[in-house]
This record gives sequence, structure tokens and C-alpha cells, in this order.
Amino acid sequence: MNGKLPYRPIVHIPKTKIEKMTDIICFGLFVLSLVYVVFNWGKIPDEIPGHFNATGEVDRWGSKYELFILPIIGTLQFILMSLLEKAPHMHNYPKRINASNVEQFYLQSRKLLNVIKNISLLMFGFLIVQIVRVTKGDIQTLGAWFMPILIGIIFIVVVIGIFQQKKIK
Repeated sequence: MNGKLPYRPIVHIPKTKIEKMTDIICFGLFVLSLVYVVFNWGKIPDEIPGHFNATGEVDRWGSKYELFILPIIGTLQFILMSLLEKAPHMHNYPKRINASNVEQFYLQSRKLLNVIKNISLLMFGFLIVQIVRVTKGDIQTLGAWFMPILIGIIFIVVVIGIFQQKKIK
């Protein structure tokens, strides 16, 4: 046999301490954003920013109950991506994956997914807080740099992940 896998084995690789810590910290910060909403609920007007354009300005207003959408999406995404982390055999890999490097590929793929999951969760928490801050008059926009910074961070994380995966022999 040439070392290529006819199937992808199911291998349990424990989460690293860093993965566990980032999950706890990021989920904790997300929960704090929800606590912030609860404490400010009475101060939130009936209309809140429903959408921001690319420069961070409000371009649609909606019911304050729309504020529940982001926590629901953020929580569902966190749960689904956490489940996907437990199934690295379902991820996409290059043809050079084989029995000798499968664990390295699985670990690297799971770490990348973990980072993207936690960045997404932080983004949802940040947006929740910023929406409340706009409604209170503390700020007017998300700022023109929000989208470029977010896209830049995700791009850098993915590029680093790809380069780390290319190092696997």
C-alpha cells in the first residue's frame, strides 16, 4: 500500500489547554455581552440598529427584540462549530494525508476551526454591545475600521492555518 488512507480514521485527540482556555474566555465574554443587554434593557428604545453598512454606519433600524437574533445565532454557531471540532475526520484535507500524518492534520484543522469559532463569538458579543451603545447615544457608528479589521484578522488566521498545514509532511 502507498500509505494513503482508504478512509479517514476517527481519532480522538484531546483539546489543548489553549483551546480550552480560549473557549472559556471567549464564551465568558459573550455571556458578559448578554449580561450588558439585560442590565441596559430598560434603557434600550423600541428601535435599535438592525444593520450597519460597510463603513459602520446604521443603515436600517428595527425592533429592539431583533437584539435577540445575534445571541441566538452566536450560540448556535458556537455549538455547531464545537461539534464539528469533535469530528476532524469530516474536515477537508489535501491528498497527502496518510496514516503517519493524520493526527497532525486533525489537530491543525481543529485548532484553526477553534480560532475561527472564537473570533466569530467575540464578534457577535462586540456587535451586541455596540448596538446597545448606539441606542444609548454613547457612539454613532461601529467605525469605518470594524469590517476591514475583522476581515483582516480572519484572513490572517486562515493564511497562518494554511501555512501550518503545509508544513505537515
